[in-house]
Amino acid sequence: MMWKNPADLLRLLVVALLVYPVLVVILRVSGKRTLSKLNAFDFVVTVALGSTLATILLSRDVSLVEGILALVLLVGLQYGAALLAVRWPPSQRLLKARPTLLLRNGQLRYETMRSVRVAESEIRQAARSQGTGDLGDLAAVVLETDGTLSIITRSRLGDGSSLTDVPDASPRHGG
Repeated sequence: MMWKNPADLLRLLVVALLVYPVLVVILRVSGKRTLSKLNAFDFVVTVALGSTLATILLSRDVSLVEGILALVLLVGLQYGAALLAVRWPPSQRLLKARPTLLLRNGQLRYETMRSVRVAESEIRQAARSQGTGDLGDLAAVVLETDGTLSIITRSRLGDGSSLTDVPDASPRHGG
């Protein structure tokens, strides 16, 4: 037999039809930040939302109201943490990783690359995807807090102010 109780399937269908639209509304109300590129904190919240949704759908021990409250609470906590990070910058150290300088003035920073587990081939691929054929043409490659690689060419560096929050990237550190 494929299922023990047809009523369980009906419950799953009804709960899914009720919870899914509620989750979509919660995410839309919470703003684009909840659905943006993920840093570690955002990723944890996203996984927790998925786990909570699965529990709501599959467990009879969690009522619909409890499940919806859990979803609202998780998104509310994420919203609150993002607001805290904007209003009180020191909290960012706890909530977010810092950007990491992997290349400066065409020179790869191998020790740093090892510590953040980024291969030289990944940097070369990112440079190619930006249309750069020579690492020597790069002013900086930064591993961002969401895991993406930002490429800044020497010709586009300008005053370097976009690197202000990147440790070791300011001009006084070898630029």
